[in-house]
Amino acid sequence: MDWSPRVEALVRELSRLPGVGRRSAQRLAHHLLRCPEDQARLLAKVIEEARDRIRPCARCGNYAEEELCPLCVDPRRDHGILLVVEKPSDIAAFETTGKYRGVYHVLGGLLSPLDGVGPDRLNIATLRERLAPGTIREIVLATPASTEGDSTAMYLQRMVPADTRVTRLARGLPAGGELEYSDSLTVLQAFEGRIPA
Repeated sequence: MDWSPRVEALVRELSRLPGVGRRSAQRLAHHLLRCPEDQARLLAKVIEEARDRIRPCARCGNYAEEELCPLCVDPRRDHGILLVVEKPSDIAAFETTGKYRGVYHVLGGLLSPLDGVGPDRLNIATLRERLAPGTIREIVLATPASTEGDSTAMYLQRMVPADTRVTRLARGLPAGGELEYSDSLTVLQAFEGRIPA
C-alpha cells in the first residue's frame, strides 16, 4: 500500500524495534497518528528525556540517572553477592522474582572473537575493581547458555579471587518441558544438574 512518505518512515522506524514486525509497526503508527496529540507528544518527550538522562551506572553498568543506579545505592541489598549479566534488561528477570537481594554487574555484551568483541569491549575493568579480595563472597555468572555465554563465563571465572565462591545458573529442562522435544545438550545438563528427590 502507498502511504505518505512520513507514514512510511514512521512504520520503518517502528519496525526496527525488537519484536515489532511490519504489521505491528503499521498498527503502532496508525495508533500514534490517531491518538490525542498530547499523548503522542508525551511519548516523544519521554523517549527524548530517557535518551538524554539515562547512562550506565559507574559501578555496575545498569541504567542510571545519577552516577550510581538505585540498586547499587540501596543499603538493604547484600553487596557481598554479585550477579553478572549480559545486559541491563537481564536484571528485570531476577528482580521480578523478588528473591534475589544481592547486586549486579552488567557486562554490556559477551566475548565473541569472531565478531571482534574482546574483553576490552566489555565492562570487565570495573568488574575487576569490584572483585578486590575480601569484598565479594559469591559471584553468580548468569551469562546465557550459548558458546559466547559459556566462553565469557570461563574467562570471568579465571579472574575471580580464590576466596570468592563462583556459581553459575542451573540449566536443564524448563518446567512443563517435554523430553522428546528437548535437544541433547539440554537433556544432558538436566541430568548432570539433577537434585535429590
